[in-house]
Amino acid sequence: MQKVLIVDDDPQVTTLLKKYLSPKNFEVTTVNQSSKTIQTANLIQPDLFILDLMMPPPDGFELCRLLRADQNFSQTPILIITAMDISNSKATSFGANDYLAKPFNLDEVVARINLLLYGNMDGTA
Repeated sequence: MQKVLIVDDDPQVTTLLKKYLSPKNFEVTTVNQSSKTIQTANLIQPDLFILDLMMPPPDGFELCRLLRADQNFSQTPILIITAMDISNSKATSFGANDYLAKPFNLDEVVARINLLLYGNMDGTA
């Protein structure tokens, strides 16, 4: 089971994603205070991060930088899900692997996770 760490200051978003991803064979941990991301990540060693950008410090941009600077997570895939109007090239320029705009389609979230983890959209290794 792949471990996913979701970081968003909106509990409704983290709850929705956890409820949707858990039955799809993902072990989901959520964090609503971005300042606890690194500590939580060190405890659970996630296979993938889902980050919001617009959060109280550190924001998603800074979290990406911190995670990429950490040898434990420098290669861990990061999916940004944000309401911020950015391009995919901007998202990847600060360390993320992919991004989705809010509001998002839950099936699209799963497809992007599978692509980042397995290289395909159906979740097969």
